[in-house]
Amino acid sequence: MFSGNSSLSLDSKGRLAIPSRYRARLAEICDGNLIQTINPLDRCVWIYPQSEWEVIEPKLRQLSDFVKDSRRTKQMMLGYAEECSLDSHGRIRVTSTLKEFAGLEKQAVILGQGNKFELWDESAWNTQHDEWLRSLEDDAGAPSEALQQLSL
Repeated sequence: MFSGNSSLSLDSKGRLAIPSRYRARLAEICDGNLIQTINPLDRCVWIYPQSEWEVIEPKLRQLSDFVKDSRRTKQMMLGYAEECSLDSHGRIRVTSTLKEFAGLEKQAVILGQGNKFELWDESAWNTQHDEWLRSLEDDAGAPSEALQQLSL
């Protein structure tokens, strides 16, 4: 559904314009209603179309409270989930809590991730991106089984 990346600017009110190439699809699948929450694995924000969140949320609720990783994932994703909607200019407002978590300042990067978006502070994304590329160069071993299954 969503792929590619774009550089964005946050205004003084914490709003950013969702790239126009995604807006028609968002209007179609969720009437522009989105859920933003933290990514429990990286310092970025996940933005789900409401319809996708409705698939994810029940799965989160089913995670065991007696398994630490499951409980933490549930606490993070459900505890920080916030509804938002595209305004008439195709913008959303990122909450101050989520901005703080992801270190979002003025410049950001949005990445399409299939069923959702990742929103990164641009500087943090560039640092993380470069680190991941260096680690690929350092790893001379075979790719993981999951990556091998992607082979065409």
